[in-house]
Amino acid sequence: MEFSVKQIAALLGGKVEGNPEGLINTIGKIQDAQPSALAFLANPKYEPYIYETRAGAVLVGQDFVARKELNTTLIRVDDPYICFTRLLEEYSKAMKQSKHGIEQPSFLHETVKYGSNLYLGAFAYVDKNVTIGDNVKIYPQVHIGENVKIGADSIIYPGAKIYAGTEIGSNCTIHAGAIIGSDGFGFAPTASGEYKNIPQLGIVQLEDHVSIGANTTIDRATMVGDKTWIGEGAKLDNLIQIAHNVTIGKNTVIAAQTGISGSSSIGDNCMIGGQVGIAGHLEIADGTLIGAQSGINRSLKEKGQKYIGTPVLEFTQFFKAYAIFRKLPDLYMRLSKLEQETAQEE
Repeated sequence: MEFSVKQIAALLGGKVEGNPEGLINTIGKIQDAQPSALAFLANPKYEPYIYETRAGAVLVGQDFVARKELNTTLIRVDDPYICFTRLLEEYSKAMKQSKHGIEQPSFLHETVKYGSNLYLGAFAYVDKNVTIGDNVKIYPQVHIGENVKIGADSIIYPGAKIYAGTEIGSNCTIHAGAIIGSDGFGFAPTASGEYKNIPQLGIVQLEDHVSIGANTTIDRATMVGDKTWIGEGAKLDNLIQIAHNVTIGKNTVIAAQTGISGSSSIGDNCMIGGQVGIAGHLEIADGTLIGAQSGINRSLKEKGQKYIGTPVLEFTQFFKAYAIFRKLPDLYMRLSKLEQETAQEE
C-alpha cells in the first residue's frame, strides 16, 4: 500500500511543510528510515536525527523549530507520538484484513454460525455451536471448543486454545499459544492425604478491546453460571496466569509473568508490573499501581495508590524502609565497634 504525504496529513489533520506528493509505503525509526518511510519526532533527544534522516516524511509537533537545514518533508500535528500510534494501528489493521477465506485442511462444524469475511487458517478446529462475528481472523492450529462466542473484528493467532463456553468480545486479540478457559486449580484434600479434583464448570468472558499476550493462561470459573471476567480494554502481557473466578477491571494493564490467584478482584485502570504475585480472595482498588516483583498478601482498597515490595508497602514507605535497609551493614559495624569499646571500658 502506498499513500502520498498529503493523504497522510489529511488523515491526521496535519499540515505539510515540504513535498506533499511524496509517496510513503512503510513506517520506520527516524534514525534509519528509508526514503519511502514515515518517521516521527516526539522526544527532544532524537532531534539530531531529523537533520540526517532519509525518511520521506517526519511527524513533528506544532512547536518544532528546525535548528539546521532539513532534507525531509514535515507533517506538523498536535501530538506526533499519538498520531504515529494511530498510523501503526491503521497499518496493522490493513495488514490483518488482507487475510480471508477458509483454508484446507481445517474443521468447521456444521452448526457453527459465522459472519462475513471470516479467515480460518489451515489445521484450525472449530467445534459445534460456535458463534463467530464479522471480520474475525482465526489463524492456523487454533482450537475453539463448543459453544464459544467470538465478537466481530477479533483476531486469534496461531496455536491459541479457546476452551468450551468462552465468550470473547469484539476487537479482541488473542496471541499465539494463549489458553483461555482451562480448568482452575481446584483440588480438595481427603483424609488419606490425596487430593480430589473439583470440576470447573464456569466460563471465561473477555469484554471488547481486550488483548491477551502469547502463552498467557486464563482459567475458567468453578461454578456453573460464574465466570472469570476480563474487563473492556484490559491488556495482558505474555506469560501471565489468571486463576479461576478472577475479575480484572476496564483498561487495566498487566505486565509479563504476573500471577493472580483465585477469586481476587482487580479494579479499573490499574497498572501491574512484571512478576507480581497476588494472593487469592483479595481486592485491588481502581487506579492502583503495583511495581514489578511485588508480593500482594492483603487487599489494597484505597484508590489511586502506588505500591511496591514483598510484602507490599506503599511507595513512600517502601523507599524510606529501603534507605534504612541499605545502611544496615554500616550500622552493624558501628554497633559492633561500640560494643567492643564498651566491653573494654568495663
